[in-house]
Amino acid sequence: MASPSSSAADPAQHKYLQCLTNHSSTPISQAIYFPTDPLYTSTLESNIRNLVYASDSTPRPLFIVAATHVSHIQSTILCCKAHGLQLRIRSGGHDFDGLSYVSPSPFVLLDLFNLRSVTIDVESETAWVNSGATLGELYHEIAGNSKILGFPGGVCPTVGVGGFLSGGGYGNLMRKHGLSVDNVVDAIIVDSDGRVLDREAMGEDLFWAINGGGGASFGVIVSWKIRLVPVPETVTVFRVERTLEQGASDVVHKWQLIADKLHEDLFIRVVLIPVPITSGDEEKFTIKAKFNALFLGKTERLMGLMDHEFPELGLSPADCLEMSWIESVLFWSNYPPETSTEVLRDRHPKPEKFVKKKSDYVQEPISKEGLEAMWDKMIQLRKPILTFNPYGGRMGQISEKDTPFPHRAGNLYKIQYSVTWKEEGTEARQENLGRMTSMYEFMTPFVSKSPRCSYLNYRDVDLGVNGDLDIGTVKRGSKNSYAEGKVYGDKYFDGNFERLVKVKTAVDPNYFFWNEQSVPVLPGKVEL
Repeated sequence: MASPSSSAADPAQHKYLQCLTNHSSTPISQAIYFPTDPLYTSTLESNIRNLVYASDSTPRPLFIVAATHVSHIQSTILCCKAHGLQLRIRSGGHDFDGLSYVSPSPFVLLDLFNLRSVTIDVESETAWVNSGATLGELYHEIAGNSKILGFPGGVCPTVGVGGFLSGGGYGNLMRKHGLSVDNVVDAIIVDSDGRVLDREAMGEDLFWAINGGGGASFGVIVSWKIRLVPVPETVTVFRVERTLEQGASDVVHKWQLIADKLHEDLFIRVVLIPVPITSGDEEKFTIKAKFNALFLGKTERLMGLMDHEFPELGLSPADCLEMSWIESVLFWSNYPPETSTEVLRDRHPKPEKFVKKKSDYVQEPISKEGLEAMWDKMIQLRKPILTFNPYGGRMGQISEKDTPFPHRAGNLYKIQYSVTWKEEGTEARQENLGRMTSMYEFMTPFVSKSPRCSYLNYRDVDLGVNGDLDIGTVKRGSKNSYAEGKVYGDKYFDGNFERLVKVKTAVDPNYFFWNEQSVPVLPGKVEL
């Protein structure tokens, strides 16, 4: 690494540097970036994925620790505790609301991007992967060792493994193999006392909590041991589009009825996009429905399933492409054909848009009338993109109590709402956030209730925060922390929230690992 803080002229910086040096068993000065260091800004911004949090007004860390050794993590925790500093932990930077690298209070950023090794054991069909690795780096290493092994992770290759796994982690293999956390067999965590613990040492309660409960609430997860899953040498993908004028309403309605019941080898996602059409001199809008699929087999078998179960889509063999699993990763990431798999090792595409996302779960099919009203709302707003991700298969066979992720049997599909914009300024931000809020409120009758559930990895501070997100007037350990945490905690974790609180209280009673949506401790248990 090019040289960060060789010296710290500021007294406070010198104090922090001395503390970190004293508590680290390996040299650490080259891993520390203060704002005066030339690489501070580029290091900070390299993993900001949402331009909302790239502005000059966004709070910045007092310093960054770009850890290269587990002892750097230990010393960072101990020194933040000693000096009363907030700690934010970033593996890939895809926290949609920036909580992994922004805080309203003075804070330190522990950046894990240097800890990204991946070790594949083909014989045992397992791998150890560091939290700072990206999904793309993981997939690249798996494919480099085997043509018949894969992993049920997400479709965005730049997502960091640490946050992805600790929040549950889903992708287009979920109907066959479950979530990513359903395939975690061990982990290494550094707790609030700086202890390095594996699964046996941390105990089953903490191991359960970090597999879907949000790792940053419980410690710094250094690495994960995952179970790789079998994939055929040939898979099939397709991408078929239909507009409202081409009967998309009927096709989407039928998809709702069968998507969770299809063979578990088949995953069909629907992406719904308001798009302009030209009618004379007037620009009108319609809805385009994109059906994106992965099938774990060849085209001939896929066509038999589709002709029997989903003829309304009108799929033909010409729509289908056969390829290897790793090539399907590139297809789903929207890379052009013939793109080298080396692109999966590119960690740092620059953010080009401002982003807001939300999520919902649908447990009963939306009627045709409801869908048509939804189209009208999307056309009125023009911005929201809705993505429907099917459940069923393996997802319905795993108990909602097995991991903190509770969204299992009974859910037909998950909705991701996405609004993006390129215009800078408060006015554009408020306008686009308003569109998102309007769409989300409109969908209330159609989605889960009591609670209205959400997916932790689609971070959404609109669901509630622990403290004041803008000015940080309520600090960690406030008397309201449990009550505030329950508001969003029930939505993310449903019936698993109380167990998470008990684990948090046992392993981090002083509430050191805190952010605006962390798991709280039990009332009266905080000792500051």
